[in-house]
Amino acid sequence: MLDRLAPEQYDTLPDIPEPAENPDLVGHDAIADELAHDYAAGKLHHGLLFAGPRGIGKATLAFRLANHLLAHPRAENAPARMERPASESSIFRMVASGAHPGVLHLTRPFDDKRKVFRTGITVDEIRRLSRFLSMSSHDGGWRIVIVDPADDMNRQAANALLKSLEEPPRRTLFVLVSHQPGRLLPTIRSRCRIVRFHPLSGEELRNVLSLAGNGLEADGHHVVERAGGSAREALLLTMYGGLDILQAIEEIMSAKRFDAGKAYRLAEAVTGRDKAVQFSIFNDQVLSILSGAARTASRQGAPVLAAELARHWSEALEKMRIADGYNLDGKEHVVGLVHDAYLALQGTARR
Repeated sequence: MLDRLAPEQYDTLPDIPEPAENPDLVGHDAIADELAHDYAAGKLHHGLLFAGPRGIGKATLAFRLANHLLAHPRAENAPARMERPASESSIFRMVASGAHPGVLHLTRPFDDKRKVFRTGITVDEIRRLSRFLSMSSHDGGWRIVIVDPADDMNRQAANALLKSLEEPPRRTLFVLVSHQPGRLLPTIRSRCRIVRFHPLSGEELRNVLSLAGNGLEADGHHVVERAGGSAREALLLTMYGGLDILQAIEEIMSAKRFDAGKAYRLAEAVTGRDKAVQFSIFNDQVLSILSGAARTASRQGAPVLAAELARHWSEALEKMRIADGYNLDGKEHVVGLVHDAYLALQGTARR
């Protein structure tokens, strides 16, 4: 059982550490070394945009960088490499628990009235930034703002953040974690140094699963192939029934006729009490199948077809947001979504 320090987030996985409380970073050594070198040389950009696929360690590195700056407030005395933070240190534990006065973590807030996490980062969250920056920095040290993921900001929130990015206070660092940087305002992107992260290798994924206490066995190659370089995806596939859910979706999608019975059995498996992770896996896999089909169509020189599939992807994402935001019936959502995806894929396959 994980002795959790960090507050629960909208995408928390049971027994898997949050990025803030995870001292282990797998992969991205070159990026970490470059950032540490820039800091020691006094050349660290005040705004960093960590761009790359979801679940590959961007936020983990953001918090490691925060620990590095707080542990070495004077750049000229900082080591040239970013070391693994000591998990027992007071700085690490304060950052992990959200109690360090020099770190502000902005993510989807919890709605106390409806008892659910909000579907995005609102301007009210960004207003916390103004209060944070208006206070004197702790011991004259760094103030670090981590927005995770920045893609979740609505337009009002993005514009509010932009004002702070344009005129950052001294010794303030912004780290924007983004899975889809194209969704951010161009003005935000232009004020940040974009740091591009690549998917993890198969060996790195194996290392992540080993640290989680779950090694790859018979389905190892299948997991690595399906995970797409994402540690989070590999964990979902191996620890939360993700492979079984994916197989059930693919059986429905590949059938000559839509099998409502299988769809309802799938809905039973991914909804209900204590099934939030499985429900999320289902949604993510449907989106992945649709986006994969769109990319395939584009590579095969069918831009109209690719655009249509991309539209189905956007519609599916919007249905997920509505279902989440209004707490709609989970089973009806699953059956309706998989039916719509089936029709989209079957319709394009006949062309």
